[in-house]
Amino acid sequence: MTVPVHREKAHVLTLDSIRGIAAVTVVIHHVVLMPTFLAAFPNRAWIDCPFFRSGGFLVDLFFVLSGIVMSLGYLQADYGHFSLREFMLRRFARVYPLHIVMLLVLLLFRLARIGLGLVMAGVVVTAPAAFEVNNGYSFFLNVFLLHSLGFVDYLNWNAPSWSISVEFYTYLVFGLMLLVAQRFNSLAWFYFGAATLAIGSWLILTMVIATPQLDVQFDWGLLRCFTSFFLGVLTAKAVEALPRGISPGLQGAIQFAAVVATVAHVSLTEAYPWISYLLPVTFAVLLGSLLAFPGAVVVPAMLTIRPLLWLGQRSYSIYMVHAFIVLLAEYFVRAAGKHAVAGLEAIRPGLAPTLNLMIVLGAVLALSQLTYRYIELPGGRLVRNIFRRAAEYSPAPAKPSTRLSS
Repeated sequence: MTVPVHREKAHVLTLDSIRGIAAVTVVIHHVVLMPTFLAAFPNRAWIDCPFFRSGGFLVDLFFVLSGIVMSLGYLQADYGHFSLREFMLRRFARVYPLHIVMLLVLLLFRLARIGLGLVMAGVVVTAPAAFEVNNGYSFFLNVFLLHSLGFVDYLNWNAPSWSISVEFYTYLVFGLMLLVAQRFNSLAWFYFGAATLAIGSWLILTMVIATPQLDVQFDWGLLRCFTSFFLGVLTAKAVEALPRGISPGLQGAIQFAAVVATVAHVSLTEAYPWISYLLPVTFAVLLGSLLAFPGAVVVPAMLTIRPLLWLGQRSYSIYMVHAFIVLLAEYFVRAAGKHAVAGLEAIRPGLAPTLNLMIVLGAVLALSQLTYRYIELPGGRLVRNIFRRAAEYSPAPAKPSTRLSS
C-alpha cells in the first residue's frame, strides 16, 4: 500500500510579501485604534490614516490568500493523491504550536498579574481588575480552536486568533470536499461546491445577518472565512484560464491598478462601511494578478525585496504575538503617566503615539523572529512527527507493505 506523499508547492514570493505587509498593517490598525492609547495620547500617530484605521479588514486578504495557496498545493499539484489525514495534520502542525504557546503565555501573564505583585510594582496599578472574558470556559474553547464558532459572544485571550479558529475548520471543509471530489473523480463538483459556499455565505452575511460592515468575528466568522477562502480557491482556478500573451508592461499596469484599488477600497471603508463586503473581491483581484503575472514590471520587483520576504516568512508569528505586545504596551503607557506623554508631545505633537507605535512594532518583529525560529518551525516538525509515529505504531493487520516514507 502506498501512502500519499504531499509536497507543498513552492511559494509565490510576491504573495508571501503581501502576507507580511498585511500582518504589519493589522498590527498598526490595532495600535492606532486601541482605546487605552487614544485616551492616553492627545494627538494621533503621524501615520494614522484611513487605510490603517481600516486595516483590520486585511484579515479577509489572509483568507483569500489561504484559499489560493490551498488550491495551488492540493488541487493543482496534489490532486489524485489527496489524504485528508495528512492534509489536516499539516494544517494543525502549521497553526497549533504557536497558538497554544501564546494562549499559555497569556494565561501565565494573567496569573502573574493577579498573584505575583505587578500591582505593587506600579505597572498595572490603573488597569482593570479582571479580564472577565478570559475564563476557564473560553480557555477550553481556545485549546480546541472552537472559540470563534459561536460558543461565546466575545473575543477572548489572544483575540486575533479568532481567525485561526474559523480558518482551521474551513480547512476541514475544504479537505472533505476535495476528498469527495477525488472519490468521484469530479473537480467540477468541487468548484461548484466552492462557488456555492462563497456566494451563499456572502449572501447570508449581507442579507440575513446584515451588520453595517464586514466585521463579524466570534459569532459568524466562519461564514466570513468561507466567503473569502473559497473565493481564493476560485481565483486560483480563474488564473489558469487567463491568456499568457499579455505584455509585461500591461501586466504591470494591471497589477499596479489592483494595488491602488486595494489601498483605496480599504481606505474608503471608514467613510462607507458597507463597501467592506466587497473587499474580498478586491483582494482576489490583487492576489490573482500577482499570481498570474509573476514576471510583470514594477510590482513583483518591489515585493521581492529581502525585508518584505522576511516579513512574509514571519507573518503568522507577527499576527499571533502582537496582541500580547500591545497588552504590555497598554500597561506601561498607563504606568508612564500623563507627565511623560506631555513631555514628548511638547517636543512635537504626535511624537508620543508615534514613538509608542514604533516601539510596539519593533517588539513585535523581534518576538516574531524568536517565535518563528523556536516555536513555529520546530513545533510544526514535532507535531508532525508525533502523529506520524502514532500512525506507524497503531494496531493493523499484518500484511506485506511497500510503504513509502515521507
